[in-house]
Amino acid sequence: MDQVDVLFLREAFTRQGIMLSFNGPFSATLIEEIGKALRKYMEGLAESASAVTDVFTAYIELSQNIRHYAVARGVSGHDAEATIIVSRDPEGHYVVNAGNVILREDGEALVARIGALAAMDKAELKAAFKAQMRQPRDPAAKTGAGLGLIDLARRASRPLACTLKPIDEGRAFFSLRVVI
Repeated sequence: MDQVDVLFLREAFTRQGIMLSFNGPFSATLIEEIGKALRKYMEGLAESASAVTDVFTAYIELSQNIRHYAVARGVSGHDAEATIIVSRDPEGHYVVNAGNVILREDGEALVARIGALAAMDKAELKAAFKAQMRQPRDPAAKTGAGLGLIDLARRASRPLACTLKPIDEGRAFFSLRVVI
């Protein structure tokens, strides 16, 4: 294996405004520790409390969803790994990107759900959140894509955006972008 060009990666991260990047298997402890580091880093930048909370919440929601999905579907090996990137765009918005391998059919349903949320305005998102809160929780549900996803859409400064890239017949790589 060739040596990784760390300077090249560092420069690429700097050009793209990447503050935090993780690629690999997630555990509850690792999610928590990275979250703490992210929060401290942002507080060190003297960001507003609401910006820190919104970015931290997006990171936690996305990383926990990935972990819960892997556990619920019995996913292991490289397919159980996640990629999370927190960056700043040229306009100063924080961007949280997360991705993982999922079953293609699950991804197609998720893309449709996110598309529906992205088409809603703030008032519609608030109404959807209230309606979802009134719904009984289905204990048999393998994935939620409920309150947490609606909350992310409400916190975001732009509509949620996602991609689903096929890997093979049954699997795809799903990624979600949240701009705070």
